[in-house]
Amino acid sequence: MVNANDIKNGMTILFEDNIYVVLEFSHVKPGKGAAFVKAKLKNLRTGSIVEKTFNSSIKLERAMIQKVDMQYLYNSGESYNFMNMETYEQIEIPVSRLGDDAKFLKENLSVNITFYEGEVLGIILPDKIEYTITKTEPAVKGNTTNNATKEATIETGLVIKVPLFIEEGENVLVSTSDGKYVSRA
Repeated sequence: MVNANDIKNGMTILFEDNIYVVLEFSHVKPGKGAAFVKAKLKNLRTGSIVEKTFNSSIKLERAMIQKVDMQYLYNSGESYNFMNMETYEQIEIPVSRLGDDAKFLKENLSVNITFYEGEVLGIILPDKIEYTITKTEPAVKGNTTNNATKEATIETGLVIKVPLFIEEGENVLVSTSDGKYVSRA
């Protein structure tokens, strides 16, 4: 158990039968009345973000989240298959549990899978991943606008914006936080 005054960013807690990670918090000490804590929480099961206010004397239960390094193997339609590289145990995660992270998965990619008491909560992708450009239009000569970009399709099927000098077959780094081109690989 942890006191509401002691919560920090990134801490995981159990509250109202849900698992939350603390995104932001602030201690509020009004002129009248008792102090309280305002927190912005992300539900790890649904992905929704809520704001909660806690009395400073309330006790919250910490949720012990386990992160396991696993490798993405393949997509079998409605689920994605991962393998623990130490035990070679394989698990299936439904598409609905992965959400937008599924569009960044490519074979043999190492990811962290988060568990709470055996329940799969989701995956944590690397910050940047290297992909091969599978389709893009050639650059138009004379197009010298500042920061000119064109659309390109990467090996997972995701369409991103890249600079005009990037061509088919090139390897690029893509940010998993916003799905944007970072640099050549």
